Amino acid sequence: MPHAMVRCLITLALAVLALAAWPARAELAVGRDYVPIVPAQATDSAAKIEVLEFFSYGCPHCSDFNPLVARWAATLPGDVVFKRVPVSFGRWQWANLAKLHYALEVTGDLARLDAAVFETIHKNGNRIFDDKSIAEWASSQGVDARKFADAYNSFGVASKVKRAEQMVEPYKISSVPAMTVDGKYLVTGKDIGGLADLLPLTNRVIDKARGERKKK
Repeated sequence: MPHAMVRCLITLALAVLALAAWPARAELAVGRDYVPIVPAQATDSAAKIEVLEFFSYGCPHCSDFNPLVARWAATLPGDVVFKRVPVSFGRWQWANLAKLHYALEVTGDLARLDAAVFETIHKNGNRIFDDKSIAEWASSQGVDARKFADAYNSFGVASKVKRAEQMVEPYKISSVPAMTVDGKYLVTGKDIGGLADLLPLTNRVIDKARGERKKK
């Protein structure tokens, strides 16, 4: 048999095998790729597919994930809204960092300083965990000291931190970073190779949620 024909047959055989394997790879699997959130949680954005990232500034994996998820979030389609939920799992240090997150949101400095919080903790080794060091750090970054103190100690920020903590159990969050979709699915990704692979998988779960909305 001519070599060219042999190569053609091998190529055809590989293509057939690839097509046969494709449905298995394309189909999401419960337990491997996601787990249902039962009962499903009401979202703040009923008209859109709400994606939540549960995280903490104190988590080194969240620090590694942050630039990846920031770039990913900027590419999301118009029917998806992305929000972040800082949690503590009972650690006072992480609870204060959650207060920092929401305080920067109030002062309007969150977008500017979000990555800087991770950097100062995980790259520079600054343990900005207590109230005093957090306030000093914020001031060193150009945040108005009075505005920050008012926000950090406000009832509104305390309420947001409490609400974030209350979301951990119903959303089945046991570690961070964690992604949830539409209040219905926790993305698990047990077979993924790393944090970067969590985002394409989240896209597929978003597609699942979108398809279910269209059927209603």
